[in-house]
Amino acid sequence: MLRKSKRHWYWLLLIPILAVLPLPWYNKLEPMLFGFPFFYWYQLAWIFLGAVIIAIVYWVTEIGTD
Repeated sequence: MLRKSKRHWYWLLLIPILAVLPLPWYNKLEPMLFGFPFFYWYQLAWIFLGAVIIAIVYWVTEIGTD
């Protein structure tokens, strides 16, 4: 069972979800990066950032409970 002090780290998991929800804000062509419209590289960036955030939350809550 997690100690109560570690549960607040789970709030970080909302960041990737909330970052891609407002679709009309980033559904545009410009700026382009390596020929990809903003829409695609924004979502791709959040895939990698989401993986990093999940790894951080896992490391802090699960591995740090020894």
